[in-house]
Amino acid sequence: MARALAPQDTSNEGDAPPAAATMAVGAHLLGFSDEILLHILSHVPSTDLVLNVRRTCRKLAVLCLDKSLTHTVLLQKDYEASEDKVKQVVKEIGREIQQLNMAGCYWLSGATIEHVARCRGLVKVNLSGCHLTSVRLSKMLSALQHLRSLAIDVSPGFDAGQLSGECKATLSRVRELKQTLYTPSYGVVPCCTSLEKLLLYFEILDRTREGAVLSGQLMVGQSNVPHYQNLRVFYARLAPGYINQEVVRLYLAVLSDRTPENLHAFLISVPGSFAESGATKNLLDSMARNVALDALQLPKSWLNGSSLLQHMKFNNPFYFSFSRCALSGGHLIQRVINGGRDLRSLASLNLSGCVHCLSPDSLLRKAEDDIDSGILETLVASCHNLQHLNLSAAHHHSADGPGRHLCQLLARLRRLRSLSLPVCSVAEAAPRADRAPAQPAPHAVPRGFGKKVRIGVQSYSGPLPGQAAPQPSSVFWALLKNVPFLERLELIGSSFSSAMPRNEPAIRNSLPPCSRAQSVGDSEVAAVGQLAFLRHLTLAQLPGILTGSGLVSIGLQCQQLQSLSLANLGLMGKVVYTSALSDMLKHCKRLKDLRLEQPYFSANAQFFQALSQCSALQRLCLVSRSGTLQPEAVLAFMARCLHVVVCHMFTGESLATCKSLQQSLLRSFQAERPALNVVIFPLLHEGLTNVIRDVPMVHLDEITLFKSRVAEEPPNLWW
Repeated sequence: MARALAPQDTSNEGDAPPAAATMAVGAHLLGFSDEILLHILSHVPSTDLVLNVRRTCRKLAVLCLDKSLTHTVLLQKDYEASEDKVKQVVKEIGREIQQLNMAGCYWLSGATIEHVARCRGLVKVNLSGCHLTSVRLSKMLSALQHLRSLAIDVSPGFDAGQLSGECKATLSRVRELKQTLYTPSYGVVPCCTSLEKLLLYFEILDRTREGAVLSGQLMVGQSNVPHYQNLRVFYARLAPGYINQEVVRLYLAVLSDRTPENLHAFLISVPGSFAESGATKNLLDSMARNVALDALQLPKSWLNGSSLLQHMKFNNPFYFSFSRCALSGGHLIQRVINGGRDLRSLASLNLSGCVHCLSPDSLLRKAEDDIDSGILETLVASCHNLQHLNLSAAHHHSADGPGRHLCQLLARLRRLRSLSLPVCSVAEAAPRADRAPAQPAPHAVPRGFGKKVRIGVQSYSGPLPGQAAPQPSSVFWALLKNVPFLERLELIGSSFSSAMPRNEPAIRNSLPPCSRAQSVGDSEVAAVGQLAFLRHLTLAQLPGILTGSGLVSIGLQCQQLQSLSLANLGLMGKVVYTSALSDMLKHCKRLKDLRLEQPYFSANAQFFQALSQCSALQRLCLVSRSGTLQPEAVLAFMARCLHVVVCHMFTGESLATCKSLQQSLLRSFQAERPALNVVIFPLLHEGLTNVIRDVPMVHLDEITLFKSRVAEEPPNLWW
């Protein structure tokens, strides 16, 4: 940015000498009003702003220290923020900083994080993913008397007994706490006596690295009196594992004794089953009697077969999540929408995995049955201000008839910003006359005693007639035309299972795709190109992809695209879109994250040469069962793409090849890239679990492990 604001040499300014033209360009930029320049500068990383841009001229030196720019400092994902840069920024503007976000700065040492104590005016600080011991945390918080919002990790070895009286005094004034637990502990919760918002993330592994089994009994003897009387928001998200469920029950035990009267958001996200206990039943009964909620998410086992929703009171709800619940369309209309009442306040709705939510009777419905369009129409009419909607992980088939298709009804939700759909839901209700039917094919390479055949990559020479161009008559094309401001789109096969999932056990043998998904192919993918504001795209289990030509349309037209996740496109056992992907990547100048999951993928020189043209790329994850890679091509790619700090590759290569490449990458680039995180490992190796546990959570959660992200959490839950 400093270079962008500095005078540039131009040689096409008519008869003006180059030096004069340079001065004219610089003068023109600095001639903007202060308001415009401040808006431009607000998009510059804080380290660059303070340490570089500020030194270009006197005017920018003054503007870069404007309170609107120094009030909030964001170091999250500023992977070029080295130890020295962070220390220098804190030294120069530390007194002005009131909000500091250092989430995921795993590469900074504890000694550097300790410099936060110099920002004595801090009101809000996010240190999730940072290295902090109990002693350092105590020293830092003792100096932050104005702190009201805090986010930290609680790692093995944390000892609340090491917190000083000054630290506990600061914590007693904290109103918002986000705490990520990697060990059974109450953390700092008992010290926070004024809590209004509590966010808990449980990432505790069932076993230690040495194999010892962990237990919530380790918390016995710790202070166990959390203060919830002022609580307004309670949120708990659990990673898989029994230990996380055991520990969260201890947190909930206090809530069951006395429900906070001001509670308006109660959310518990649990993968799999989570048995209801007597304490949780008392808690839910108390909430039904005493509070009116604005946001609700409960484990599926607490809702299935329960009349709880019928008794819950809602005020102006903005978020509902019934993910994986056995919620029928009748119950959805009667108990949640209350027969079609106005829910204009609802901004986010998660119905992922609710296989019966668009059908009147869940007991009689089969997966291949059509949805009841009347239920969806009532939902759309009642929740017409929805911005985030997740209908993935289910079969939602539309019946034939004008205006009855799911895409046609969803097109009325013009405020949508993120949308997740199963692939089969966008298929036409009946085969179209203008399109050849997809060839039925097995979902996997034929099994037998012989060795699996490696099928070669199909050649690609550009879009084929009638293949990649979006069809104006397509209901999916019409849907995307009516939601032009969509920023996140997910098309995920209803049967898709990732080889590296975030919240489910990995399944090596994937299930066959839905038969209707066979008709969703390159032309539907090309229709995504209409979304000029699209930033995040996920395409998973699209067996109808023949060449991948639709990807090129996305690369050409979706110039705001920042993250791309592709998984199992085309028939299993074939990689049909390599050439099209290479053509697409040449146009993705703002792409930062790429996750590619495809069996038998060949990460060769051609692929990495195309990927090298993504000049903004920061994180790459490749997951390929029986896939191959070329170490020389990976090294050349990393040398060309200077901003890449995450390189995760899980393929079919040998352990020796993977270790050699990983060591070469670290040896060659770690010194110049402080945040570099490299993991190269065989996908099916038994030691993969121990390797994964060392990956920083920010990468594990956002790119390495697959999950649907639409309506995963309430909007603006934190920072």
